[in-house]
Formats: sequence, C-alpha cells, structure tokens
Amino acid sequence: MFAAVMSDEENCKGFLERALSIKIAHVEISTEKSIVYHPEYKGVRLDVYAKDGNNTRYNVEMQVLKQPALGRRSRYYQSQMDMELLAKGCEYEELPDSYVIFLCDFDPFGERKYRYTFRTACEETKKVSLKDGRCIMFLNTCGEDEEDVPKELVSFLRFVHADLKESQKDFQDDYVRQVQKSVTHIKGSREMEERFMLLELLMQDERREGRKEGMQQGQLKMAKKMLQMTLEKFGQLPDTLLKTLQEQQDIEVVETWMQTALTVQSLDEFISKM
Repeated sequence: MFAAVMSDEENCKGFLERALSIKIAHVEISTEKSIVYHPEYKGVRLDVYAKDGNNTRYNVEMQVLKQPALGRRSRYYQSQMDMELLAKGCEYEELPDSYVIFLCDFDPFGERKYRYTFRTACEETKKVSLKDGRCIMFLNTCGEDEEDVPKELVSFLRFVHADLKESQKDFQDDYVRQVQKSVTHIKGSREMEERFMLLELLMQDERREGRKEGMQQGQLKMAKKMLQMTLEKFGQLPDTLLKTLQEQQDIEVVETWMQTALTVQSLDEFISKM
C-alpha cells in the first residue's frame, strides 16, 4: 500500500519535502525497483525509488517490524544505488546526491526521536566536511520530540502509525488528507484491494509469528503462506512449484514473487517470470 500511494508524484514529493525539510519541484518515481548486478551477489528491491530535477536520488523503505542490521542494510542499499549512477568515463563529481529513508513503525534507536539523520562527519574536527552527498534517515512513527521536527511531519507519522479506524480521522493536515484520498482510491481498485488485503494479513501474521519463532523466520514463513494463497486462485499448484517455494530462504525473493503473482493472469505466466 505504501509503494502504491508513493507511486503518485504529488504524494511522493510531499513526503520527501516533509521528511527532509526541503522544497522539490517534481519527482520521477519507480516503485519496487530491483537492482541485481551479478547473480552471485545479493540484489536489492527498493520500495520507492525517485529522482528530482537536480538528479538527486531518493530511496524510501517502509519498515513495519524491526529488522536486524538496519544500518548495514541502509549502507548496502545506498551503495547499490550508486552503482548505476556513474557511467564509464564520467567524473566522480558527477555522482548525484542520494538519500535513503527508512520509515519505521517503531523506534529504531530507542531515543524517542521522530527523525534520525546521518551524514558522514569527521571525528577530529567539525570544520571539515566530506561532502560525499550521502544522507541516511530513519523516521520513527513513535517519536516524542515534537518541538524538534516540523508539525507537518509529525501529523504524517501519526497517520502512518494509526490503526485502520484511527487512520480515517481528520489529522488537520492537507497532505494527510491527500494521502487518505489516495488510499481510498487504491482500495477501490479490485487488483489493488486484493494486494492490500494480502499485505495487511501478512503484516498481522508477521507480528504474531515474529514473537513466536523469531522475526526473520516468522516473516519468511508468512510470506510463503501468502504467496501460496495468492497462486492458488489459479488452481492446484504443481508439486515442483510447491517444493521451490518451500526451499527458498531469501524473503526478498519471496516478496518479489508475491508482486509477480499479483500481476500475472495465469500460473504458467507466473512460473515463466520467476
């Protein structure tokens, strides 16, 4: 649902402006962008990938549950983004600024901040700046330092944290109203409604299974279950396919398969795109 809402240029631009406290003329957006440079190395799937008129790049990731090594994950995502931003023969100064933003429905660092911003700094003196153009930010829907961040950002983060019933109230913010309208429109689409319901079930089960079995295994198990449920609308699944699904241990691969399953028209088409 988050990727679907942010696929709208105005929604994405409004979010970035609130998160980063900057003005952006316009953005071009890719949702669920996959970056795989070599089959032997780990690829990434970016929830929302955007660029603005200055060629600045933005990656936004929605995190419902706390994942291990979020800092290292953000480092890897940013490095993968850089791989396609500098063509052979170009100068390093042409490498554009980039932001990786994790929107977390939990406090990733336990300091009760709505926003945690990281840039490269010199340990020996504050007078020196590396100027590498990188920024990594974590937004926390459970923050408490309202006086340190724009009220527009706080309204949006409270909206994200709200449950289904509470999220429909008036947050007294024009941007939140705009996002609420987008959510209503997306839910009205039959294909997107199916996707929304499946992901809602997945998130609910992730919370339960995460407590019982450990976060990663619980997520992987429920992702496979949701994928199987989605594919069964095409009929009984072949044993070979079921075996492939059960043997896959990379949750990002399973999530990519889920997105494919929600767009194909037949089981054969899904298998051909795996």
